[in-house]
Amino acid sequence: MSDTSGIPRRRRALVAVLATLGLAAAVASAATLPANASAPTPPSGWTQVFLDDFNGSAGTGVNTSNWQYATGTSYPGGPANWGTGEVETMTNSTSNVALDGNGNLRITPLRDSAGRWTSGRIETNRTDFQPPAGGKLRVEARIQMPNVTGTAAEGYWPAFWMLGAPYRGNYQNWPGVGELDIMENVQGMNRVWATMHCGTNPGGPCNETTGIGNNVACPGSTCQSAFHTYTMEWDRSVSPETIRFYVDGTQFHSVNASQMDATTWANATNHGFFVILNVAMGGAFPDAFGGGLDSGTQSGVPMTVDYVQVLSAGGGGTTPPPSGGRDAYSTIQAESYNSQSGTITETTTDTGGGQNIGALANGDWALYQNVNFGSTAATQFVARVASGAGGGVSGLVEVRLDSRSNAPIGSFALANTGGWQSWRTVPANISSATGTHDVYLTFTSGQPADFVNVNWFNFGH
Repeated sequence: MSDTSGIPRRRRALVAVLATLGLAAAVASAATLPANASAPTPPSGWTQVFLDDFNGSAGTGVNTSNWQYATGTSYPGGPANWGTGEVETMTNSTSNVALDGNGNLRITPLRDSAGRWTSGRIETNRTDFQPPAGGKLRVEARIQMPNVTGTAAEGYWPAFWMLGAPYRGNYQNWPGVGELDIMENVQGMNRVWATMHCGTNPGGPCNETTGIGNNVACPGSTCQSAFHTYTMEWDRSVSPETIRFYVDGTQFHSVNASQMDATTWANATNHGFFVILNVAMGGAFPDAFGGGLDSGTQSGVPMTVDYVQVLSAGGGGTTPPPSGGRDAYSTIQAESYNSQSGTITETTTDTGGGQNIGALANGDWALYQNVNFGSTAATQFVARVASGAGGGVSGLVEVRLDSRSNAPIGSFALANTGGWQSWRTVPANISSATGTHDVYLTFTSGQPADFVNVNWFNFGH
């Protein structure tokens, strides 16, 4: 591509990826920090893509820029009792979910005078946590489980875990969309469980509803009496692709793509995830260990969370287009196009790493085939974009369905954002879209100069 002078349009410099350090050393150092410590500095080669240190005034709620509350006894239209048989009602009350003023989050289950339980469940707003192509993702938290054991702990079920992005808004596609349990505990036992759920229920390659899991005792101090660091590392730099689980830097479980058929693995992993923290009360998992809520269960013992962080490393390879369909509501990497005109692909410094498409100007386009919007209409388009366009240069990022000659169903305007790697997330309303379509991103401007880079996009209801 060239402009009217015949000089090729800009090509931004690539950012070198630093060599990575070992996981064990980094996580083990985190395990020795005091209770109100900040998250450890990412080791060389890793980029921090999400952090909440839970700093704030005592008795205040979580940062809603990072988290949303899941309340009630189910998702709207989802399985009752969160699909697990647990009995509590989740709330956004600071009685159940609050900062302690010392850099920690406390999720506290409470029983009222009538014997009814309330507790808390928070989920990241972001649903795009996944490794870059050829790279790694690390999700970790430093947590003290509820400090209660024996009869008083019957029914307690604290957890730190992740669900596949396609679950949000659907709530009927578990376990096929994938679940990664980084830390679960029941009955106040000195054990940490890690599990992957996938495939079909019951049975299937992940042996549902049990999943593919393992458990160990917390090293040194018990899980209940002290903080420990719980980590999941998802590695796309190896073959077969592998997901590993750690406590205080020691690996105790892993699952890899060779343990199931390729379709099941892809359905469970070929999309982003969101992170969940909660304390359930009662349900199938505690019941499996002979416990359940009774009059001896102690109310008011919190799970205490020092920090949650997500790190990304490596990658830089182009994400290929999927062999099957795409989910409109999961992150679609811009460089995973099926066809294009006028674009380049380059390494991005945006959170999550990977690549973006760039050198986008009037008349350029990219095609993404077989995007499934489902039966509930999408009404919003969201894209991650950046611009270093010169003064007076701007343009439209447009969405068209099935043909570049069809009218856009939605668009947004963009001018300089502060640089070609100065990223922002921009939403736009679109006309209702259902069913499966080929999606074109088209770029329109009154000037010939480049005006936008795109890292990823998705749709919403």
